[in-house]
Amino acid sequence: MGRGKIAIRRIENQTSRQVTFSKRRAGLLKKTHELSVLCDVQIGLIIFSSTGKMCEYCTEPWRMDQIIERYQKVTGTRIPEHDSREQIYNELTRMRKETSCLQRSMRGYTGEDLSSVPYEDLDQLEQQLEHSVDKVRARKNQLLQQQLDNLRRKEQMLEEENSKMYHWIKENRAALDYQQAAIEVKPVEHHHQMLDQFPFFGEEGPDSVLQLSTIHPQLHPYGLQLTQPHLQDSSI
Repeated sequence: MGRGKIAIRRIENQTSRQVTFSKRRAGLLKKTHELSVLCDVQIGLIIFSSTGKMCEYCTEPWRMDQIIERYQKVTGTRIPEHDSREQIYNELTRMRKETSCLQRSMRGYTGEDLSSVPYEDLDQLEQQLEHSVDKVRARKNQLLQQQLDNLRRKEQMLEEENSKMYHWIKENRAALDYQQAAIEVKPVEHHHQMLDQFPFFGEEGPDSVLQLSTIHPQLHPYGLQLTQPHLQDSSI
């Protein structure tokens, strides 16, 4: 059972259209080459895809421009040749006119060279400047309002942080007072421990380490006895 006849119309699906184009282009180039070789004919084939990509085939050893020139001679049609110098001159003239117009507009916006400007143009220029000033002021006010909003948000954040810190200190005030008292008592206990290391006989001990530095030391003589007998008398 053969395949059904395919209707010749534009393929809507882009992927299917591209696949069909690739297959049929290859088939067309193949058939063109076979016709050129088998029948000894000169063929020039030019294909432009939907994306603008060009594909061409020309019978060897001919070139495409030779095929086109032969076609023009046979049909009597010529592709008009444009003088590039004239085109460049016209483009340069157009650009000079646009530049001159822009320079006059800029001088008008800066208030320079207004002696030759008619009243209607001056009125239009005034309206344009006022409109521009309104836009600049609106943008300026918008930026100022944004800055003001940012400062207000920062102020609110600082107030919240201060409130949290105040409540934290209030809740932990008892613990902080206890730690402060412990810090004040600890040096006194340390001084008493140092004084307990020094015994005092027959007199009242000092009250602080500073008083300990003012007490004169009492030296007690002790008799020394040599532990080595042969050093007791050098004459024996």
